[in-house]
Amino acid sequence: MTENTIRVVIPLTVRKKNGRPKILPPADHVPAEARMQDAHVLRAIARAWNWRRRLERGEASTIADIAKADNVSDRYVSRMVRLAYLAPDVLEKLVIHRIPPALSLNDLMAIADLPWPEQMEAVFGTALGSTP
Repeated sequence: MTENTIRVVIPLTVRKKNGRPKILPPADHVPAEARMQDAHVLRAIARAWNWRRRLERGEASTIADIAKADNVSDRYVSRMVRLAYLAPDVLEKLVIHRIPPALSLNDLMAIADLPWPEQMEAVFGTALGSTP
């Protein structure tokens, strides 16, 4: 090799599958899709915060007013608005770091009723002090 040559080593494994070679990534590789946040969760959190702000500013006086304006049921609004009251650490991991929760959107709404210190473990399966 010459001095101007750059050597790149990519640890891949080649296996045969159905008679054809298949390139496998390293064992510690996490696909980008696995790290991406579900768009439904982000949209639900944004909608909940919008409704919360409308209530706090007085643009809507009740959940029924919001439901009527957005053409949804008041039961739906009252369940979804809980997402605006998730712990700040949980919201940071969900919205900024885009770490997907370890549970469904319905379960995430129920978690909002827990005290803030317990929410992190319930949502991500880790303690509050753990790194993402």
